[in-house]
Amino acid sequence: MDYSVAKIDYSNKQVLLIESSGNMRSTIFYMLRSLGVVNVKAVTINDRVLTEISENSYDVILLGHNVSDSVTGIQLLEECRYRGFIKPSACWVFMTSDASQEVVLHAIDSRPDDLIMKPFSVDELKHRLDSILYRKSVFQPVDDALEIGDLPTAINYCRHNFAPYDQEYDEAQLILARLLLRFKRSADAAKVAEKQYWKTHDKEIGVVWAEALLVSGKTNEAKALLMELIEEYPLFIASYDLLVKVHEHNGDLEQAREVVAEATQKSPLGIPRQMELGRLATQTKQLDMAGGAYKKSIVLGRHSCYKSPEPYLRLANVKRLEMASSSESVTVELVNEVDNTIALAYQAFPNDRELQVKASLLKSEVYHQVGDTDAANKCTRDAQLINSQLEKPLDLDRELLSVTGDAVPILVSEVSQQSSSAKRKHDPEMSDKVNRLGVKHYLAGKMPQALKYFGLATEYDSSNASALLNLAQLFLESARDSRDKREERIKMVGRYLKLSERLSLTGTELDKQHQLKRYVGHEVSLLPRGSLGNLLR
Repeated sequence: MDYSVAKIDYSNKQVLLIESSGNMRSTIFYMLRSLGVVNVKAVTINDRVLTEISENSYDVILLGHNVSDSVTGIQLLEECRYRGFIKPSACWVFMTSDASQEVVLHAIDSRPDDLIMKPFSVDELKHRLDSILYRKSVFQPVDDALEIGDLPTAINYCRHNFAPYDQEYDEAQLILARLLLRFKRSADAAKVAEKQYWKTHDKEIGVVWAEALLVSGKTNEAKALLMELIEEYPLFIASYDLLVKVHEHNGDLEQAREVVAEATQKSPLGIPRQMELGRLATQTKQLDMAGGAYKKSIVLGRHSCYKSPEPYLRLANVKRLEMASSSESVTVELVNEVDNTIALAYQAFPNDRELQVKASLLKSEVYHQVGDTDAANKCTRDAQLINSQLEKPLDLDRELLSVTGDAVPILVSEVSQQSSSAKRKHDPEMSDKVNRLGVKHYLAGKMPQALKYFGLATEYDSSNASALLNLAQLFLESARDSRDKREERIKMVGRYLKLSERLSLTGTELDKQHQLKRYVGHEVSLLPRGSLGNLLR
């Protein structure tokens, strides 16, 4: 928002200027001096920059982007956002001479306060900084509260300190709606955002309203609003990202894949979005698209904070999946490609022991697929041995599901978020409690919520047989009731039954396992309607 502002006093501002071009750095330095800036530090992008940012409290950070740099400004901006170095109270201005769509949209992904095209005049710089610093001064109590995690104080400030006729009112309502969402008050957020959207038709408040609708379970309304936003603002990528979640919530993985593919076409430099495209393309059997997305992620990751072994493993798994429909000679080539891709991962991450565990699990699946049981068993033993040596051993069953691309096909967006979150502490008692909540939602006919809680139960305790069998039943009923995604959901039934077979079951759990196995052997559409077995625990 552009404010008409009073004169800003720059004499007490701490400014960090990051610019690799000596001439441009000198020019901007003297511009800042002419504005009255006394405390300015001018540096190039080097190994000390991140430390400089993290250890000092700057009021303004001007970050230059030059495509010829080995580490560019856009990569530094992305890493600062990733590491949490971009504090609410600091003013971040991204400076670039590259006006290409992909650079601009990628910079916006990291949410700087403003973006300015080089070269610029001192008047333009002053106008931008005046506007941002004035806004920071008005909302400083909010920023201060956010830096210490005090959401209630920030919410109350936005709610009670601005009247509808104030110049800052619209901005305050946008911040308020976002804060209410973070505070898990989606209904209140939706009310605030809806009122503001019809007043301003601003795309930012529109996305907040759509997210509040999604969290509140009003997916059709969220979908309609997001499609309206995309039509009106075709380069506003946040709308695409949220629409992907809406489609996944509805189980429409093909639709979700098409939306994220369109978003990556418009903004191709973001690794998380490329990885999302790879995941969805894998689950919808568009393996060429998946492979391309993972290859792009590997290339982009060479100088990125998002560099990780995951795209290598996912790409190797795509090659494994291609083996299912290939000739014997092509299968041999694909096995070699799997080995080569894993070797490249080892080369890029030589000390990553978790990578070695996951790669061994994946190679075990490859060898099982080609009928080499001895080699498969050896890889499994290797994975178990390396895993036992880790400080925090992995859940091998869950990692196998993940590395082979068999994560739960999303029926609610929260499931994927929970699965990708940090590993939860092993807590069987909490697992049982969460599983009972899932049963409660199942009996009330709230299947997405039931799926969420059953999945969380296995996060707390991967050996919770009741939760595993409940998941198997839920996916079997879902496959029976809808042709859409039937094959994927039947596959998940088999996966959860396979996990349950590794446990020592007795009584009702064993009976239920046998009953579900019998059902899997039937034509799914001919199964009895309604519940396929009592969810008793």
